[in-house]
Amino acid sequence: MSSNDSVVIKNIYHMLAYAFRSLKIGGISEFGAESFENLNELFAEIIVQGMKRQLKRGLPRSYIHEHDELKNLRGKINFQESLRKQSHVRHGLVCEFDEFLEDTPGNQIIKGAVVNLLRQSNLSKNRRHYLKFIWSSLGSVSDVKPLNLNCRISGDSDYVTLVNICQFFLRGLLINSEGNTKMREWLRDEEMSVLYEHFLLAYFRRHHSSLNAKAARINWDMQEFSYHMPAMKSDVYLSYEDKILIIDAKYYTKTMSDNFGKKTYHSNNLYQIYTYVKNADLNKNGNVSGMLLYAKTDEEITPDIDTLIGGNKISVKTLDLAQSFDHIKAQLDVIAESLYY
Repeated sequence: MSSNDSVVIKNIYHMLAYAFRSLKIGGISEFGAESFENLNELFAEIIVQGMKRQLKRGLPRSYIHEHDELKNLRGKINFQESLRKQSHVRHGLVCEFDEFLEDTPGNQIIKGAVVNLLRQSNLSKNRRHYLKFIWSSLGSVSDVKPLNLNCRISGDSDYVTLVNICQFFLRGLLINSEGNTKMREWLRDEEMSVLYEHFLLAYFRRHHSSLNAKAARINWDMQEFSYHMPAMKSDVYLSYEDKILIIDAKYYTKTMSDNFGKKTYHSNNLYQIYTYVKNADLNKNGNVSGMLLYAKTDEEITPDIDTLIGGNKISVKTLDLAQSFDHIKAQLDVIAESLYY
């Protein structure tokens, strides 16, 4: 699954929308039948639609601490800095004050995404035109290198969603090498894997709230816990009454291992899900199940099994992200409904 073509680009929008807890960005619920030639076109359209609404409402502002040499006093005088710079010679003083500005971390992230998209050669003329307009509208926002992609963002849900998607785009696009920002090919499997995990968890939370979906820690079933034991954290942990389903999301180039010409399931993944299930099944009654849910590839043989191992149901399945989103939803609903019976 090394090629972006293996996943329908429109489905990536749906995954982004679920993962970032919003199905409405800038007043649009989805892009309908519109097709996108590449992922840069998709991200450009999300930013264009999101910023149309933000610019009408006004960009979020916050108080930014400034210090500058001024001739008219403002805020607090920094006497030490004024003496060091000999500001009095120029009939000024160094002052510290707060400005209510648009130059916020969130707006800087949006501008960073716009700037990097404009550097791409595979954007349509129309979307490039709109992105240039957005860039000019962000003229009071600083170009920060490298961007702080882990900052806390505040604002309404549409704005926070837009900034989160820009963060995701920049994480997939940029690497930092010896302090320098360089371009890399978008999207890598690492970024898609994170998106896939977040999407699955958000989908079950939204559409099957009775299952209490979470990414839960699983404690070791041992009398005396040792701090040297590795942590166990599920990607998706579903529970209904006395039943539990632990899902481990896997996004690999290959869903099967090749062992001397024989196709086998990834042994480490099976060991992992089996360990999660057996330690979570504290009552030893088989009510805890586990599932490895791979993103489907174009391999001839793909995982598809339901079996009992040690009294617990273990499944290895694939989710075809290249099919229509309605089919994706239907398959996830079947997984969820298996806990109800």
